[in-house]
Amino acid sequence: MTDSGELVHIGCYTPQSGGRGEGIVAARRDPRSGRLDILGTVAATPSPSFLARHPRLPVLYAVGELDDGVVTAWTIGPDGGLAALGSQPTGGASPCHLAVSSDGAFLLTANYGGSVVVHPLDPAGAPGPRTDLLKHDGHGADPDRQEGPHVHMVSPTPDGGPLLVVDLGTDAVYRYDLDPSNGRLRSHGTPVRTSPGTGPRHLSRHPDGRFFVVGELNATVHEYADESGAVRERSRVPASGRGGHVQPSDIVVSGDGRFLYVGNRGVDTVGVFALDGAQPRLVAEVGSGGHWPRQLAVTGIHLYVANERSHTIGVFAVDPDSGVPTPVGDPVAVPSPTCILPTT
Repeated sequence: MTDSGELVHIGCYTPQSGGRGEGIVAARRDPRSGRLDILGTVAATPSPSFLARHPRLPVLYAVGELDDGVVTAWTIGPDGGLAALGSQPTGGASPCHLAVSSDGAFLLTANYGGSVVVHPLDPAGAPGPRTDLLKHDGHGADPDRQEGPHVHMVSPTPDGGPLLVVDLGTDAVYRYDLDPSNGRLRSHGTPVRTSPGTGPRHLSRHPDGRFFVVGELNATVHEYADESGAVRERSRVPASGRGGHVQPSDIVVSGDGRFLYVGNRGVDTVGVFALDGAQPRLVAEVGSGGHWPRQLAVTGIHLYVANERSHTIGVFAVDPDSGVPTPVGDPVAVPSPTCILPTT
């Protein structure tokens, strides 16, 4: 990062997945205006559909969402450029999400094909051969989308507590403990079961320990909390107030815990929910700045939306009192964006 702005990296679908991108794009973000200045493609790599950073090292990670999945690591240069550190197979099909454990020792990846995989990280942040590959079993109520397990997200607990692993295909959020001595996963209690046909896709954690899950198949937002050692559903609300086909994608709690944002594909909106009551309350629903909002990022006073099918990034300023985003300038052209990762 330099005085000219904060670094941002953007993952894009490439032709291997029907996209137009070439790999990972770098940009500079003005923290005051929110403006993005595109620097160009900095890593030509197949379908890096989700990105993550190491908590301490200048290292970027990406999935390669392919039939034979891979994860790749790069060292980040001061100009946003990427120098390859290494790659490892994920042992499963179509990895679609990854994260680094809170201690920076392990890379955790969700294979949409139905498994979660662990790779240890060396002192430079490069991934080594996997230490665990845990496959899920079962199916859901939707015969077309839930014929088997489809792991869609893995979320480490910031304090090193249980991982949360979201499985769209089995209508469940699994909890695992990661053994730091060997990089192995073990179950932490029974899975959290959503209502049949929910298709849980992503979750976001609240600062107070609650978490919110968005259902891709039934277009709902579910709120969960740990009550006396058991995780229970506290509320359930629609993800959108619009009519027509709604297929939610991403969900993000604001840093101060006051608002919740949901990307709604189909109607191409971002739902804004206040978290000041017994359940999330829809206070606004704004256009996403393009078509097929796949992923959201909130940083500072700005919201960014990766609109995959219109090949644009929507840039918004967020009102600190109402939480409502307002467009800043025109959407930024990026081919087939699927993930935007600001430095902060």
